[in-house]
Amino acid sequence: MTNELGAIERTAIDGDPITSDAATPVAAATGPVMSYNEWDPLEEVIVGRLEGSVVPSVHVTVTYNLPPLISRLYRLAAGMKYPKWLVNKAQGELDGFIAILEGEGIKVRRPDIINHRKKFRTPEFTSRGFCVACPRDGFMVVGDEIIETPMCWPTRYFEGNAYRSLFKEYFNGGARWTSAPRPQLSDELFDFNYQLPTGPGTPEKYVINEFEPVFDAADFVRCGRDIFVTRSNVTNLAGINWLRRHLGSEYTIHELPSICKQPMHIDSTFMPLAPGKVLVNPDYLDLDRLPPILKKWDVLVAPRPDPIDNVIAKMSMCSPWTSINVLSLTEKKVVVERQQPTLIKALKDWGFEPIPCDFFSYGPFGGAFHCATLDVRRRGTLQSYF
Repeated sequence: MTNELGAIERTAIDGDPITSDAATPVAAATGPVMSYNEWDPLEEVIVGRLEGSVVPSVHVTVTYNLPPLISRLYRLAAGMKYPKWLVNKAQGELDGFIAILEGEGIKVRRPDIINHRKKFRTPEFTSRGFCVACPRDGFMVVGDEIIETPMCWPTRYFEGNAYRSLFKEYFNGGARWTSAPRPQLSDELFDFNYQLPTGPGTPEKYVINEFEPVFDAADFVRCGRDIFVTRSNVTNLAGINWLRRHLGSEYTIHELPSICKQPMHIDSTFMPLAPGKVLVNPDYLDLDRLPPILKKWDVLVAPRPDPIDNVIAKMSMCSPWTSINVLSLTEKKVVVERQQPTLIKALKDWGFEPIPCDFFSYGPFGGAFHCATLDVRRRGTLQSYF
């Protein structure tokens, strides 16, 4: 999928115009919550918070979803507050991101500040909290429905409490509000003997099994009537099947097989940007095994991330491929990390209008632009794009 010089490439799988045999698009509805895809004009969004962030408690799901060096560091600091200098640095960048959103006329909402240091206990485990930096992980908006997801990190079990005020407001305004079955997170769900795959051809293994449905919303991306998902160390088949049955025949969920050794969240792997255009990470997807449904889409092969070598990079919870964890404000405007000039150029070459923003310091708290947000309302209708 790349040329012999390794140049950035825009790959058209099929040059035919995109057509659809689907029914007439569902008319836009009024209400506080309405979002069907990742690119319609963004009108309202929830942006995460950093206040009171705590290094996540030790657990196998945390250990094997982080880069090895960071995993060891976080085990030593588990339950402690993040360093003030790091929070302040990330907060400054978060404020800049919010200013961009508001400057584009987008209404920004924030979760409540809660005490993440407070220890809690369930019949199955004891833990402290983490943070509310990434609302994309725990919640999904499909049409006028907010869906709370059954996340498998014990440290995130009560993270939804920070969003209750907002969700009650949206519910009272007419939105639907659903919660997937709350998981037990008992030891039966986890492989405490898990080891990272060692090389190519190693059988797929995950930290979690099929004991009960669990999934992070960030393992799903929406393209109207079609939704794409990667199975991962936080999303199992039972979780995918729960969402498939819950949404019913109006939506089709397509699984993308990840070739990442530590799979977690599709938005550093496969990022739809506009109708017929998707940005993909060639390290985490086998581009020859993409679903046939993408035949008529332009697959934009992301350039390798520009290296960033500083102390924050060494503390990040994320892969360098969060470079493609961008946020589309419209079909053209895309917020992207300022320190990724190669990707910025590629987006311009592909016809987009990138909006550079410093955000790299958010990595130690779990993500980038897409992770840090939850679409509440985009101006558009339910359609099929395939």
